[in-house]
Amino acid sequence: MSLRPDSLNSRTRGASHIDFRTATTGVIGKAMRNELSQLVNTVQDPQTKKAFDTEMQSFFYLFTRYLAERAQAQELAWDRIKSPGEDQIVPYNTLSKPKDSSALNKLAVLKVNGGLGTSMGMTGAKSALEVKDDMTFLDLTVRQIEHLNTTERVDVPLILMTSFNTHEDTLRIIKKYANQQLRITTFNQSRYPRIFKETLLPCPSSADDDKKNWYPPGHGDLYNALLHSGVLDQLIAEGKEYLFVSNSDNLGAVDQAILQHMIDAQAEFIMEVTDKTKADIKGGTLVDYEGSIRLLEVAQVPSEHLEDFKSVRKFKIFNTNNIWINLRALKRVMENEGLDLEIIINPKNMDDGQAIIQLETAAGAAVKHFKGAHGVNVPRSRFLPVKSCSDLLLIKSDIYSLEHGQLVINPSRMFENTPVIKLGDHFKKIQQFQKRFKKIPKIIELDHLTVTGDVYFGRNVTLRGTVIIVANEGQRIDIPDGCILENRLLSGNLNMIEQEYRHK
Repeated sequence: MSLRPDSLNSRTRGASHIDFRTATTGVIGKAMRNELSQLVNTVQDPQTKKAFDTEMQSFFYLFTRYLAERAQAQELAWDRIKSPGEDQIVPYNTLSKPKDSSALNKLAVLKVNGGLGTSMGMTGAKSALEVKDDMTFLDLTVRQIEHLNTTERVDVPLILMTSFNTHEDTLRIIKKYANQQLRITTFNQSRYPRIFKETLLPCPSSADDDKKNWYPPGHGDLYNALLHSGVLDQLIAEGKEYLFVSNSDNLGAVDQAILQHMIDAQAEFIMEVTDKTKADIKGGTLVDYEGSIRLLEVAQVPSEHLEDFKSVRKFKIFNTNNIWINLRALKRVMENEGLDLEIIINPKNMDDGQAIIQLETAAGAAVKHFKGAHGVNVPRSRFLPVKSCSDLLLIKSDIYSLEHGQLVINPSRMFENTPVIKLGDHFKKIQQFQKRFKKIPKIIELDHLTVTGDVYFGRNVTLRGTVIIVANEGQRIDIPDGCILENRLLSGNLNMIEQEYRHK
C-alpha cells in the first residue's frame, strides 16, 4: 500500500487533522496500515492493484478518523442541538411549478442499488423484487425515467450505484432495457474490509478473500465512488449539473418543482424530508447545530437522549434519503476540503460468532459541506420505501395503482393517510409472505391491520377498519376465499366458516 509512514497525518484539511491523543491509537493505526499494505500486495495486475490501493487509502483515512474520535471520546453537545429554523426547511406546497422542462436536460438520476434485501430473506439485489403488477423496483424506475424522457423530449440518464454484492446481478438485469429510451450507467461503490472488534485489524487476508470479510460502507460512500469511478467527471462533461439520488426501493420520482427550486435558490444541496410518524422514529433528522444545518442519525444519539430523539415534539421531520446535489459543487468540495461525514459504527457478528465492526457513513451527512443547503418538507407520497413485507403488502395492494411507473393513491381511498400494517415474524421473509397470501387482500377501507402467528389468507379477502388476527402458539388461522372482515379481532385456532364471519 502506497501509504508512507507520515501519511497518517498527511491529510491535514482543517477539522480533519488527526491528532493522536494516545500511544495506543498510533500503534493500532500502524498495525492497520501494515495489514492493508499486505492486502494490496496480494493483487498482481497493476491496474487492479492501483484501484484497490486507492480504495484501501480511503478506508484507512476513515479508520484513522474513527481512531481519533474514539481517543477524544467526542460526543454531540446535546444542548446545542435545536430544531431547524424556518429558513432551513422549505414546505413543498410553497414551491412553484416550472414554466418549462428545459432544466431536466441538466439532470441525472442516481439509484443506490447496493442493497441485498437480506432482512426480507432475499439473496439477490433488492431492486429485483417484484413489487407491483409483476414489475420490479428497477422496472418501475426505468419506466418513470423513460416516460419523462419521451414526454418532455429530454435526456435524463439513470446511474446505478451497485455494491460487490449486487453488481453482477444488476448487469444481468439491465440487459433487458437495451431498447428503452434511456441511458443506463452502472458503477461499483467501495468494498471495505470488516474489522475484528477485539484487535481492530482487518478480517480479510487477501484482496480476493471471501465476500463475508468485506462490506459496502453505506450510501455515504456515494461521493467517493462517484469521483473515483470517473462518473462524476463524465456527467459534468455531458453538461449535467444536478443529480437526484434516492434508494432503489423508494419509488418517489423526479420532481420538477424541487429541481426548479434548487436552481432558483442557488442551493448546492437539498434533502427531502417528511413529517415523522410513530413508524419513523429511527429515521435520521435535520437539526440546527450551532447555527449550521446537520443530519443527526439515531446511531449518533447518546443513549440517555434516545427517547428525546424519537419524540415527534422536538424532531418533527426525518430524512427520506431523496437528495439533490449540484455536481460542480460536489467536485469543488471533494477536491478542496473533502467530505468528512460522521462515522456510523455498525457492530455485527460473523457466522462463527466473532464480533466485527463496519465503519459506515450516510449520504445526507454531506449537507453541512454545501452552500445554501436545506431541507424541503415533501408529502409522504414521495417516500414509499419497502423495508419489510408489511411495506410490500401496502404497495402491492389496491391502495395504489401505477401510472408510468409511479405509484398513485387510489382515488377511492377516503383518507389521506395510508393504513398501518404490522405483519408478524411468520411474514418476515418474502417466501413466507408469498405463500401466506393466495392473493393480496382488498384494503381500500382499512385503517389498521395486525397479524401475528400462523395465518393464511385466501383469495378476494376484504379488510376494513381495524382488523387484528392473532394465531396462538401451535395454532393456525385460515381466512377463507371471499371473506370480508370489518373491525374484527380474531384469535385462537380458527378454520373460519365463510358465512359465519362475513361481517359487513
